[in-house]
Amino acid sequence: MRIGSHELANRLFVAPMAGVTDRPFRQLCKSLGAGYAVSEMAASNPRLWASEKTARRLNHDGEAEPKAVQLAGADPALLAEAARFNVACGAQVIDINMGCPAKKVCSVACGSALLKDEPLVTRILHAVVDAVDVPVTLKFRTGWDPAHRNALTIARIAEDAGIAMLTLHGRTRACGYGGSAEYDTIAAVKRAVGIPVVANGDIDTPEKARDVLAATGADAIMIGRAAPGRPWIFREIDHFLQTGRHLPPPTVDEARNLLLAHLDDHYRFYGESLGLRTARKHIIWYTKQLDGGSAFCDHMNTLNSTADQARAVDRFLTEHGTRNARLAYVDGPPPTLH
Repeated sequence: MRIGSHELANRLFVAPMAGVTDRPFRQLCKSLGAGYAVSEMAASNPRLWASEKTARRLNHDGEAEPKAVQLAGADPALLAEAARFNVACGAQVIDINMGCPAKKVCSVACGSALLKDEPLVTRILHAVVDAVDVPVTLKFRTGWDPAHRNALTIARIAEDAGIAMLTLHGRTRACGYGGSAEYDTIAAVKRAVGIPVVANGDIDTPEKARDVLAATGADAIMIGRAAPGRPWIFREIDHFLQTGRHLPPPTVDEARNLLLAHLDDHYRFYGESLGLRTARKHIIWYTKQLDGGSAFCDHMNTLNSTADQARAVDRFLTEHGTRNARLAYVDGPPPTLH
């Protein structure tokens, strides 16, 4: 699997998720078997580039290549300028967001709202591709709503504009994350274009990964909501696709070491105050489905320092390890993020 001149380790990608796929999380997923990851969505408005939040989203220091930045916006000129800025800062792939269903994004005609305006989509894609000499990719949905599915049209526009790869979430914007992903639409897009197509949506087990690849003919799969709290899903899927056999769940000791290393990187990335607050959601995703996890997560919200937070995680998982050699979930693996 290649994106432009970049050869990827495998066909398993980490989906860009705002507030989740920061540099520490992307690095962790790559270390656990993901072949590619895209940054959190960054604004194309140059007035925001100097903000601490945007600067952090664009921080790829030490990250395994290729370094991919996702941009959101609705103005072709601003998106082209943002692409040039990010390439000058080290981005090796530019991804354009036309898939985010969030109201605050769509209300300003960005994300999946762009799918309603095919001429604007055309202008945006041509402007960004012409602005930079690195691969430009597109992430989008099957349409604005079930009555206005236009994935095939958007895919052909993208290919004609010089887009290097398409990632299609198999739902319309109106569907949000409800119902089932439209793998038949992804398959139709794959048949219609000659550039790589990545399937996204509802992939949360090794078997599902195998079945989606078979059903869609996609070149790769992108995993989003199933990864928080379970970053080892990438190596589980990779092993299953290669061998047809399942890896056992990680040992409690391994999971504890991974989580503590993730937290250490997270704290150094965000600092004490913000690191404390933003780490809570990751800890909850890792632990809530474990025996005693619900009470532990309630306790987590009472802690006031990163040191106390890390010690509590260490203690909780050490105690869990005295009862279980491997992670033992109360009601099966953690539910996917919504």
